[in-house]
Amino acid sequence: MTERPFDVAIFGATGFVGRLVAEHLATQDLGDLNVAIAGRSAGKLARLQQALGVTWPVLIADLADQESIEVLARSARVIVSTVGPYGPRGLPLVLACAAAGTSYADLTGEALFVRQSIDQAHELAVRTGARIVHACGFDSVPSDLGMQVLADHVAGDGEGELAEATLLVVSVKGGVSGGTVDSMRVMVDDVREDPSLARRLGDPYLLSPDRSAEPDLGRQPDTFFVERLPDGTWVAPFVMAGFNTRIVRRSNALQGYAYGRELRYREVVRTGTSLLAPVTAGAVALATGAFALGMRTPVVRPLLDRVLPDPGEGPSEKTRRNGYFRLEIRSRSVTGARHVATVAARGDYGYGATSVMLGQAALSLATDELPDIAGVLTPATAMNGALTDRLRRNGFTFDVQRPAA
Repeated sequence: MTERPFDVAIFGATGFVGRLVAEHLATQDLGDLNVAIAGRSAGKLARLQQALGVTWPVLIADLADQESIEVLARSARVIVSTVGPYGPRGLPLVLACAAAGTSYADLTGEALFVRQSIDQAHELAVRTGARIVHACGFDSVPSDLGMQVLADHVAGDGEGELAEATLLVVSVKGGVSGGTVDSMRVMVDDVREDPSLARRLGDPYLLSPDRSAEPDLGRQPDTFFVERLPDGTWVAPFVMAGFNTRIVRRSNALQGYAYGRELRYREVVRTGTSLLAPVTAGAVALATGAFALGMRTPVVRPLLDRVLPDPGEGPSEKTRRNGYFRLEIRSRSVTGARHVATVAARGDYGYGATSVMLGQAALSLATDELPDIAGVLTPATAMNGALTDRLRRNGFTFDVQRPAA
């Protein structure tokens, strides 16, 4: 990579999430790192400079102006994009970064967009040395890094590969992301226009680097109603599982199936073991199904759009500060050994904690000694333990224990 005037450029810095990422980086000891903020409005960017108390340079770029996007991609070693939904408009920046040998990180939870990025940008990025890293927020850093930490620990215990793993959402508190909702709108509309996309979204190995090489395990446990686990815990569907599980499976494949050649992985919401737990699980499942159906129903969709947050909207500073998340990944190895990984953090999962994850991913791509790998990657494969270490230093928990027999 040739010398660039900037190490990190935040594209969409004046948006809700972009501003939070900029605020986070402004609190970090950046040393000699050169950061720029980018977007369409010079006035808004100047006001952000003033609010943050920084002198970071301003770059003008607009997704409707391809030349400005290419100039942006060539201006920095790492581009952070918070401008979604990514499916309709994100690919030109990905391709520009891949062509320029520029590393890239975003917050997408859109599986079809990531598949499109793999198809069109992976080989180009491999040739130029660019690391294109999607899903650097709550979609899907906790899942992706949590599984990597877990698999490494299990192997270190001499228990071989993982046979199965279940991520349980134990507790979360925070606001609903307008950007996430808008991404769901886009995917629903895409499937309505092209019903064949529904089959692609149903493929558990949609993001695999080589679909033909994947094991034939029958139907992966991605969809279900409610279930009672052997220890008496009731679980319900997790709305983000459809995306997160595919990122984890891509990470596994890109690492030569280091987690397990025939790993069965899923994600669920834990509702507990009480007498009311199965009722709660059923309510969560019904609400999830009803929401998905409502988004696809022309009569109901306008009503949902009126109450759901719009892109650029987000929770209050108090809600972000008081939020948190706690996840557990319960696993069984091929030797029968049981392990439990805990992933947790303070801060609203969709914004507070997510802005830290994306900001630290950008710093890792810009400054850390990383694996010699390029292409369309995942957080686990691009940054390996470097991002995990950074998040731990920022208050995140990544811990693995062997439960008592």
